[in-house]
Amino acid sequence: MSRFYITTPIYYVNDAPHIGHAYPTVTADAIARWHRLLGDETMFVTGTDEHGLKIQRAAEANGITPLEQADRTSQRFRDAWTLLDISNDQFIRTTEQRHHRSVQELLTRAKDNGYIEKGSYAGHYCVACEAYYNDDDLIDGSDCPIHERPVEWLEEENYFFKLTALESELLDWLNGPHVFPEGKRNEALGIVKLGLEDVSMTRTSIDWGVPVPWDDDHVFYVWYDALINYATAVGFGTDEDEFNQWWPEVHHIIGKDILRFHCVYWPAMLIAAGLEPPKEVHVSGFLLLGGKKLSKTGLTQIAPADLVEDFGVDGYRYHFLRDVSFGPDSEFSYEQMVARYNSDLANTLGNLLSRVTTVVQKKCDGIGPAPDVDSALGKVAADSYAAAAEAWDRFQAPVAMEATWQLIREANAYLERHEPWKMEQGSPEVQRVMGDALEVLRWAAIMAGPALTRASEAIWAAIGLDGSPTDERLPEAAAWGRYPGGLTVTKSAPLFPRLKAE
Repeated sequence: MSRFYITTPIYYVNDAPHIGHAYPTVTADAIARWHRLLGDETMFVTGTDEHGLKIQRAAEANGITPLEQADRTSQRFRDAWTLLDISNDQFIRTTEQRHHRSVQELLTRAKDNGYIEKGSYAGHYCVACEAYYNDDDLIDGSDCPIHERPVEWLEEENYFFKLTALESELLDWLNGPHVFPEGKRNEALGIVKLGLEDVSMTRTSIDWGVPVPWDDDHVFYVWYDALINYATAVGFGTDEDEFNQWWPEVHHIIGKDILRFHCVYWPAMLIAAGLEPPKEVHVSGFLLLGGKKLSKTGLTQIAPADLVEDFGVDGYRYHFLRDVSFGPDSEFSYEQMVARYNSDLANTLGNLLSRVTTVVQKKCDGIGPAPDVDSALGKVAADSYAAAAEAWDRFQAPVAMEATWQLIREANAYLERHEPWKMEQGSPEVQRVMGDALEVLRWAAIMAGPALTRASEAIWAAIGLDGSPTDERLPEAAAWGRYPGGLTVTKSAPLFPRLKAE
């Protein structure tokens, strides 16, 4: 059996989740669901990053301890992911003891291998990024390039990670098929080729962090704690056999603002500890609102629950999987979300289910016929599956959704051409046409399942099938002609009532 391990970024607990956090999480969830349909043994991990100066200051501002801040906000992320039907196998928190052991083990190995040494550091620091910046990185010499607000000057004794000693190994890794899309791989290569510097990796000015095991005065700087969560979740430091099974199949989904950490620092840390770098890192762009990145600091925060209230869980998930291309920046538009919902969900998929179940009730006595094994729709189904499978493999959910809807649209056109509602009740012609349409619905319930977690189950039940579409296994389940016929078909309430943009 093949294994597939996918991770989201882990999210800071200084504030509540917004749709910018939810986008990579829904994407990772859909990809994990696809691999489960393929029969892969799948591990899907998300979680929260709970250490560092930003968390400590947020807690102070709220009049609580850092752990109380972490507990409260971490739960808000859990609640948001439950709302969106996120099927993660683990939710990791960096305050867990298993993670402390993992961080200390990995970085002790790096130190023992000669890649960590003591020094002092002074530099421009953005608390929101938990990152140092050079003068050339800053806007107008003073502002963070990501958050567009003033950085701070920090000086303290640190341990340094000898990143400069790993330039050759990083170039070898980056020149392989590991970072996607190509433009982001080139960006990471550019960072290395422009010249690396050894980087500060511990702090003495705060104590909210993972203790450095060889020096009680230090805690690990947040990125050198947080990045290791991906290894912790699959047993590093606690179960080496489990780690060795899962780690070779790890796929990270990240945002472009953390490319340097995941595509330069993280592989270097792993190499320094004697471990393999990640198999793949997939880098997404930003969700924008009015040209600005969605964020609390930019006052562009939108909670997932606000949109779920209008569009439902399936409508929410489908929009971000269908209309947000993975890689470039994408502008969020409520009006576009309404248009896509009405076009693809209400008019196309919802209308197909309503038509088919209505006609089967009237013309086939409510019993679904079997499809024609030689139907022209079978070729469309085969082509749609091939295109969708290739797209999911490339982490291109919009292309996969378009390929899936190709058959659904073709089925509606097929009904328009044949007009089964005008055919004689029980005739061979109406049996053949409705059998084909039911087969498309069976196929669509499986293929749309990574996006439509609830509608797929409703379609499956409406056409009389037992169990769940998630129990099916691809590619066999996508083969044309598997609807058995002879099942009771029921007409239910509209899957996706039409919406108007407010």
